[in-house]
Amino acid sequence: MHIQLIDVLSQDGQVLHRAIPLELDTVEAGAERFVLSEKSPVTVDITHMSGRVLHIEARCQVSAMIPCGRCLEEVGRTFSVSISREVDMKKMETEQGLDEYSLITGTELDVDRMIHNELLVQWPLRVLCREDCKGMCSRCGTNLNYHNCDCEKQSLDPRMAAISDIFSKFKEE
Repeated sequence: MHIQLIDVLSQDGQVLHRAIPLELDTVEAGAERFVLSEKSPVTVDITHMSGRVLHIEARCQVSAMIPCGRCLEEVGRTFSVSISREVDMKKMETEQGLDEYSLITGTELDVDRMIHNELLVQWPLRVLCREDCKGMCSRCGTNLNYHNCDCEKQSLDPRMAAISDIFSKFKEE
């Protein structure tokens, strides 16, 4: 969704308040794409401070299903997005290519891109369905949180037996 900034730029002190639907449906983090399962309207307040300086505030909440880093079970996460930023339109005209200013093209603010960028900052590197997630069997793919599998355990290199003993002691505790 784009917001025209012409009206707010016409006079110092001008305020624009909008509640608009978020059209963003997915978030691309790294090589993965995540679908937003829930999203609230975006509340945007734009204030023309003086000259060509704008103060932009935006708020919304979105939820996404993210696979667990161990067992791949979907985990719901909710993100509260709150943005407060000042943009100098004069600098934008002279310093092309800065990420902060790529949100504004001409006199239009790209709200979806602004929310997407903020979500990327908040996006977790790894999500677990629970702290004690056992993951998946590396041979058959069974989710070990719900079922045990009959796969035989790997025969370890005898030089690694001491380390294996240490890990088995931690599992017993």
